[in-house]
Amino acid sequence: MERLATGDEGLDQVLGGGLPAGSLIIVAGPPGSGKTILAQQICFANATAERRAVYYTTWSEPHDKMVRHLEPFGFFDVAALGERVDFLHLAEQIGDDGADGFAAAAGEILRLSFETRPVLIVIDSSKELHDIVEPDAFRRAIFDLASKVAYSNAVLIMVGEYTAAETRSRPEFAVADGILQLENEAHGPVDRRWLRVLKMRGAEVAAGQHSFRIGGGGIEVFPRLETTLPRRVSTLDARASFGLANLDSAIGGGIPRGDSTLLIGPSGVGKTLLALRFLAAGLEQRERCLHISFQESAAQVKEKAAAAGWDWQAVDEDELIVRHIAPVELDLDEVGAIVRRELARGDVKRVVVDSLAELAFAASETERLPAYVWTLGGFVRAAGGTTIFTNEMAALGRGADLGGLSFIFNNVFFLRYVEIESELRRGLNVLKMRQSEHEKGLLSFGIDAEGISFGDRIEGLTGMLGWSALRGDGS
Repeated sequence: MERLATGDEGLDQVLGGGLPAGSLIIVAGPPGSGKTILAQQICFANATAERRAVYYTTWSEPHDKMVRHLEPFGFFDVAALGERVDFLHLAEQIGDDGADGFAAAAGEILRLSFETRPVLIVIDSSKELHDIVEPDAFRRAIFDLASKVAYSNAVLIMVGEYTAAETRSRPEFAVADGILQLENEAHGPVDRRWLRVLKMRGAEVAAGQHSFRIGGGGIEVFPRLETTLPRRVSTLDARASFGLANLDSAIGGGIPRGDSTLLIGPSGVGKTLLALRFLAAGLEQRERCLHISFQESAAQVKEKAAAAGWDWQAVDEDELIVRHIAPVELDLDEVGAIVRRELARGDVKRVVVDSLAELAFAASETERLPAYVWTLGGFVRAAGGTTIFTNEMAALGRGADLGGLSFIFNNVFFLRYVEIESELRRGLNVLKMRQSEHEKGLLSFGIDAEGISFGDRIEGLTGMLGWSALRGDGS
């Protein structure tokens, strides 16, 4: 089936390739949700001199004002007006004749669709037509219009300020082939925009809410990560080492390739530094690495690496990709889109996500986080990569609160403080490694001007599940 691109790769992916040719699509949502921008973006993405796009307005905003609002967007081309894209006043054709006027206007739309064969026809706003046409008559008129326009293979888009309840009751939604719902909701200190495909005949679409942003290029949709499951791959018989002899020896030579590993521990214990050591070991082997940071900018990440003895300033960005997303702007699907984009660009072998806490904060649907993290790690594994997540715990030492997420990870390393004879020291416990032998004791490590280093197992202590260790004799 022929499909029309929307001007955004992410939205096309959600729609299963675009809008089916000859279909009636309704774009619904409250004022300010981005409906008109989306409809205009689709127009300019598809209109040609041979097959134009026709944009009808009813009683919304004057055309000169609409043009001023469109000028900042990259998809808008003022030279295309009158050449590839036509703006027409449907309200002028309806006049004061009510239902009879709409019938005449619908006839004009049909005449234009067969004489000029446009690729796309938009009516903005279709909801306002309810003020002049009775519901039963409106349904018959829309059905007649959509079915006849379909013969020209044009897509008919109706834009309106419909509520969620109205998408289930208004007659035009029963006739529509596809329904796109746009929303703009408050989430903490920021607003979150999302899109949902309520209906799309003859297409396999991605279910659920998909985040989107409105930027200089128009609407950019970030498909919900869990709607496309990563392909299953066989277990890799190889290890990704840290380049730290004592630690690598304790975990069988390194992390099994393809695994997802969680580094958990209190603030300042060395989680981020150990994750950076993991990337440094990869770079030494000429492996392509990706670092996703929510607290530190790319410059700060490289400064921290330099303080540990790794000069990343001269490393080519094609080998080391550092992406910083401020927590206040964090969106789960945008993070997923960044990771998938970098995985698609090349052979990424190591990925660090620092940290899980920010992802949990960004998850407006708290029950979504486990499936999201599992899927994110699955995409990295499918691309041949190995993932490390960090997560902070509140207490200095007692227990490791994994928030019920431990089942998601193949491996969990607990970095902790331990008091030994009034001295605060650091240790690492391997809480689990699936299908891999590992050290069962507490492995000592330290942080100094030369970075992070691991020593031997701390012997002769008990009470290590607390944070005050006792000698084996109970002293």
